[in-house]
Amino acid sequence: MMSNKNAFIWEGYQKRRRRVAVITTVLIILIALCAVVMMTFGNTVYSLDTVFRVLKGEEIKGATFTIKTLRLPRLLVGLLSGLAFGVAGNTFQTLLRNDLASPDIIGVTSGSSAAAVFCILILHMSGTAVSVISLLAGLLVAGVIYFLSFGKGFSKGRLILIGIGAQAMLNAVTSFVLLKGSEYDVPTALRWMNGSLNGVKLDRVPGLLVTVVTMTIAIVMLGRYLQILQLGDDSAITLGVKVQVAYIGLIFASVFLIAFATSVSGPIASVAFLSGPIASRLIGKGRVNTLPAGLVGALLVLASDLIGQFALGTRYPVGVITGILGAPYMLFLLVRMNKKGESVS
Repeated sequence: MMSNKNAFIWEGYQKRRRRVAVITTVLIILIALCAVVMMTFGNTVYSLDTVFRVLKGEEIKGATFTIKTLRLPRLLVGLLSGLAFGVAGNTFQTLLRNDLASPDIIGVTSGSSAAAVFCILILHMSGTAVSVISLLAGLLVAGVIYFLSFGKGFSKGRLILIGIGAQAMLNAVTSFVLLKGSEYDVPTALRWMNGSLNGVKLDRVPGLLVTVVTMTIAIVMLGRYLQILQLGDDSAITLGVKVQVAYIGLIFASVFLIAFATSVSGPIASVAFLSGPIASRLIGKGRVNTLPAGLVGALLVLASDLIGQFALGTRYPVGVITGILGAPYMLFLLVRMNKKGESVS
């Protein structure tokens, strides 16, 4: 028979699994509701029946263009980008054991933004070319930050501090380029910098879908190592984990997710920063909340886009709304860390 202690542990495990299942289901339902509203509501309101008929291939005057060309790409890019930001942000924060270690705080997205603004304002490029260059720039900046974080060994605190410094430098570069750019191109650059789902095209979805699926699967498969790494590098080495290989794999997958999503939708502020802590608060600490964090990210993007489009009288890019949500949380986190005497390392 199972001892009382083992029975207690098993009961706690089952309770945690049920909680995860319930929270995940609720998040999926909320995302589905946001998707329904995005597909049916706008300047013209369409019924669900009309939406399904258009998606099945039926040509309906006015509705086909609105649903297939405007609303469907917006929904899919918002959903996939939110998943990417949520998964990557949670992975960074869990791996580095610091809530400040979000990709949009330690400079990963700043490289993509600086490159994109330079391409738009100085080189007068647009479309896919801007996205490709911003993707490559994001990967390059992440690689440089990771390389510089080595001293006698890899340092998580050094990576965060170097990343914050890189972000400040790249933001300065972006501001300089904005001042030098043509005034006619500045609105396009600003819209991209804020993170926006306006004007996204359906042809960007397949690449984003493949990236999100493959990199998320990679992170989930490495989840066991991610959980062990939370115990500390020494404990992980004792348990047989190849620490540097695990770090490289997890960081590369997360950076690629962030860089690719940013190249499509722009750097949607605070989603990577907020998703992990919200998922942990909902499900509890002590586990790797990769998929719940991704779902929280998707819900944040879709809900914020609806708020920005319809709730405030004036239409705002989704990144403006998520940025407003993220700022108070960052202040709260810094105050809490100061009270506890914690540091970024």
